[in-house]
Amino acid sequence: MSSTPQYVGIDVSKHQLDVAVRPSGATRTVRNDEAGLHELVSWLGPLPLALLVLEATGGLEVPVASALAAAGLPTVVVNPRQVRDFARATGRRAKTDRLDAHVLAHFAEAVRPEPRALPNAQAQELAAVLLRRRQLVEMLTAEKNRLAQAVRRLRPQIQAHIEWLQQQLGDLDRQLAELIRSSPVWREKEDWLRSTPGVGPVLATTLLAHLPELGTLSRQQIATLVGVAPLNRDSGTLRGRRAVWGGRAHVRTVLYMGTLVAVRHNPVIAAFHRRLLEAGKAPKVALTACMHKLLTILNAMLKHRTHWAPIGA
Repeated sequence: MSSTPQYVGIDVSKHQLDVAVRPSGATRTVRNDEAGLHELVSWLGPLPLALLVLEATGGLEVPVASALAAAGLPTVVVNPRQVRDFARATGRRAKTDRLDAHVLAHFAEAVRPEPRALPNAQAQELAAVLLRRRQLVEMLTAEKNRLAQAVRRLRPQIQAHIEWLQQQLGDLDRQLAELIRSSPVWREKEDWLRSTPGVGPVLATTLLAHLPELGTLSRQQIATLVGVAPLNRDSGTLRGRRAVWGGRAHVRTVLYMGTLVAVRHNPVIAAFHRRLLEAGKAPKVALTACMHKLLTILNAMLKHRTHWAPIGA
């Protein structure tokens, strides 16, 4: 093969990996297991690689991306929505795993997203514990809803399960704290984040695990990454309302909960929220703007390695 830079798209499914390379046109399918990953790295290693792109697929992509990054290959995990929009823009309507791999390779070649360092093993462990915590919270909510409607005979059993889930949730919260405290770098970052009124342990941990770019990007970039930056919807002479969409939904959900606390207890966010409401902004719009402001403050704090300081925030 020539020395022309090659762009690789990898479609990840539970049992296999479909791979496409541009501009060479080479393709390959391997099993999604240790042997398949070794085969894939061995095949890709000698190529003059410019970029490898995978979609975020709810966790299936993590071991694949980690193996590629560990082998020193320039790997990017992208938002599936970006790829779907790109596919529609290029006229791709059909959908199979192999076609998806070709779309990803074309996306890599045309868009060329910048590779970023993947979270290390400790960050991935933290993300896994956070995922389990969300699952427990969902189960706990469901059981509490069932308890309200259960017949008397079943209530003791459901109540016992609720108490067990609450105990497990407490254990996981302690594990999260231990994971943070086990890393000097993260301990410092957590202290900076937690110094901000409205930022509790869950929000701080979520930002560390699921937003490693915090403190490394501009305020516009970090807001867009999370999905709290208002985006224009204009075309020709038509001017639409600006709206927020896309981004990392889980980070945005936890940030929303933290902002609800901040508008009551954080003097800067509370004053900003009050000014927006007095200016006639809708409550939802005002709260979204406060999410944006809180995120940019936290981004600046980590960038400048400082604790919360309301003056000039």
